[in-house]
Amino acid sequence: MKYFITHPWPWWFSGIMIAAVMFMLIFNGKQFSFSSNFRTICAAMGLGKKFKFFNYKWKTQIWNLVFLVGAIIGGFVAKTFLSIDRPIKISKTFEKDLANMRMLPPRITDSLMQVEKKKAGLVSLSDNSKTESGRRDINKYEPGTQEMLSAGPILQPDEIFGMEAAMSLKGFSILAIGGLLIGFGSRYAGGCTSGHAISGLSNLQLPSLVAVIGFFIGGLIMIHFIFPFIF
Repeated sequence: MKYFITHPWPWWFSGIMIAAVMFMLIFNGKQFSFSSNFRTICAAMGLGKKFKFFNYKWKTQIWNLVFLVGAIIGGFVAKTFLSIDRPIKISKTFEKDLANMRMLPPRITDSLMQVEKKKAGLVSLSDNSKTESGRRDINKYEPGTQEMLSAGPILQPDEIFGMEAAMSLKGFSILAIGGLLIGFGSRYAGGCTSGHAISGLSNLQLPSLVAVIGFFIGGLIMIHFIFPFIF
């Protein structure tokens, strides 16, 4: 059963599940939007007494909070009990793009990498492939090599989401400002990617189409013009 769950499923399965969830929500008069939980949490904390925007019957949105908590629990269960220590397969082009930004692709930790190499009869990594702090040196990385393709649990770039980066002034500022922009922007736009791209488009709402187009334009501008200056 675990093998069946942890290995790739047909691409169309997620589409069917999303459509089924959306049908059930619309059928029961609910509107799906993850970001609306920001407003619900603020209202529950009593901000409705000071700000009219948060003064509404937030208890009618408890179901959405349950959905949020369920998503968090589901993610924890999937990562802790249902994940496998193998890399997420990404294209060589994407690997090169990450290398140009001095970022490493998804990979396993040093201990897991040594286990994998021991199983395969490979020698351990040489000392000059690491920096003095023990972290892997991006300058030693060549896309497509065995060393970097043994990936797994480290799914997000340490250069952004690692504790060392997050505790630095630059890393903390990026995460804090990014979180503020996401929270404010999603509420100012009346919904996030899930609210507009899934709920809004399924209801054929023109504002949601405009919002989704804006998401893509903003993402392209960010990754091609702003991101290189930050990293």
